[in-house]
Amino acid sequence: MQHAFIIPHIRFQTTRSGGKGGQNVNKVETAVIASLQVEATGLFTDEQRALIKEKLANRINAENELMVKSQVHRSQHANKQEATEVLCKLIQRALEKKRPRIATKVSRAAVENRLQRKKVQSERKSNRKKFRSDSA
Repeated sequence: MQHAFIIPHIRFQTTRSGGKGGQNVNKVETAVIASLQVEATGLFTDEQRALIKEKLANRINAENELMVKSQVHRSQHANKQEATEVLCKLIQRALEKKRPRIATKVSRAAVENRLQRKKVQSERKSNRKKFRSDSA
């Protein structure tokens, strides 16, 4: 999915960022919250919407908005780009099809090796037992 298709549908909100930056942090709203209405945008099919809602449920609020906050950079513009990229990556990852796992068989050599190690360990433990001469 291309950034250009999503950008017009993203709503940006700015807030004051925490952390380093000195006086800049107290004066300038550099943190950016990017939100995307999953239901309202005509970008996704019903299947895709369901996948996004399922996989990104922890990031979707009650108004069905997928939200991402960025306050990594000291400039609002850089944080806006960062938030857009993160949002696109999240959607892209949510829409990826998971490859099915192909079951494999344990090789004969691995089985024999395991059995041999078990035999050695068993012998080692049986050698630790006290030897009693009266039982035959």
